[in-house]
Amino acid sequence: MSATGDGAASRCCQTSAAAPQPQAQALGRIGASWTSGVVPASVGDVPRVRTTLGLRDWLGTARIRSGIGRSHYRVPPGLYAVGSPTDRSPVLLSANYKLSFDALRSALAGRDAWILVVDTRGINVWCAAGKGTFGTAEIVRSVAASGLGRVVVHRRLVAPQLAAPGVAAHEVQMATGFRVVYGPVRAEDLPAFLDARMKASPEMRRVNFDLPDRLVLVPVELVTGLRYALPAAAMLLVLGGISSSGYSLASVATTGVASAALVLASFVTAQVLGPALLPWLPGRAFALKGALLGLALAASLAAGGVFRSWLDTAAWIALAPAITSFLVMNFTGASTFTSLSGVLREMRVAVPAQIAAGALGLLLWVAGLFVTGGPAR
Repeated sequence: MSATGDGAASRCCQTSAAAPQPQAQALGRIGASWTSGVVPASVGDVPRVRTTLGLRDWLGTARIRSGIGRSHYRVPPGLYAVGSPTDRSPVLLSANYKLSFDALRSALAGRDAWILVVDTRGINVWCAAGKGTFGTAEIVRSVAASGLGRVVVHRRLVAPQLAAPGVAAHEVQMATGFRVVYGPVRAEDLPAFLDARMKASPEMRRVNFDLPDRLVLVPVELVTGLRYALPAAAMLLVLGGISSSGYSLASVATTGVASAALVLASFVTAQVLGPALLPWLPGRAFALKGALLGLALAASLAAGGVFRSWLDTAAWIALAPAITSFLVMNFTGASTFTSLSGVLREMRVAVPAQIAAGALGLLLWVAGLFVTGGPAR
């Protein structure tokens, strides 16, 4: 259900029916790089979208996959056309997050259809459903604002399956007259779904979240996480010059550099190996899976003779798992393996343990500076 509530959805429908929104808000954007002409309809000229992604689309995808400007990668909400749709062509709902929109339009090559882009504030379908921006009220508002009832004679809306948590289908039908039909999980299955008279096979309903699905998240996790990892590494780099005899730039170049490298190694281990090895790491809790990765990293470095003393070894046996545990636990928000209640339970136990391990490790690391000069030779 949308955060605006049931009453807001009803009021929106009534208001839109009595006083239609301006045409610029009802229909999509004409003249964008991903459009090609218009399709005349009873509500006006509807922009026709391209089904082949261009260079700008691919560059935009690469940028967004790297976590740059994600919140601003949006498509103007409204009604769009694919091919040359008629009043009997299917209507598919999309978030206005451009990656979601691009996946949908590219899957419809050679088809005639209408796309109704819902204003999800630039958030993808799954997250928008959870946040309420891909919800009942916004769908009702979009249907009314676009004049969709005058564009098609049927009364069906094909919504992404992952939007289901935010949509009360019966309320959409009561408010608009349109019945919500849930499409497949993956946009690439839409042609087969439409050809089967909107019947989804069990495979179309299954979220696999296999290795490619997990690895595609790595770049954005790396880029967004660096804003915390780099300051932490810089802090240890500077503090690495401290010793019982004072401050030494030579120690910064050895102990400080090595300690900063260990922070970054823990960061990369969590952000890359965490999602890659997720199904095979022991335990159900993501915090435990991450802690085991950090423990394996610290143990391998200890076996390689990287640390100078038992203090340094103990410090990183505490610090590395604390770092990797926290980072892998953050991956719960991008995984299909978790539930909200389970994540909350896990965090209540894991976060205090991570803080305690991090504090202990930092104290041992500082103690090691005064005793041996740090972990690097």
